[in-house]
Amino acid sequence: MSKRKKEERGRFTAKRKAEAVIRLLKGEDLDTVSRELGVTAARLSEWREAFLAGAEANLKSREPTPADEENLRLKAKIGELTMENELLRAKAEKLEVNAPHFPWRKSRR
Repeated sequence: MSKRKKEERGRFTAKRKAEAVIRLLKGEDLDTVSRELGVTAARLSEWREAFLAGAEANLKSREPTPADEENLRLKAKIGELTMENELLRAKAEKLEVNAPHFPWRKSRR
């Protein structure tokens, strides 16, 4: 076996798997590609199915709309305000513990 053939066998990166699947999608024979790469036909079929499923999922995605971007901005703002409120609430509780009766507060009796 040539040195190049030895290098081609072994661990398959995502790129090498995609290249093998593309060969199949272009019409090359499954058994031929399987023998050349030293991978079972079943494994190649699994790669092809995963490749096609990923492609389908990516085709379903859509570009974000201005409304999506505004929604993200507003959610970030809500997060900021929630954190600020929690910090202010903690400061107020600390002040009340240290000085439970503020002089400007009037009793409601």
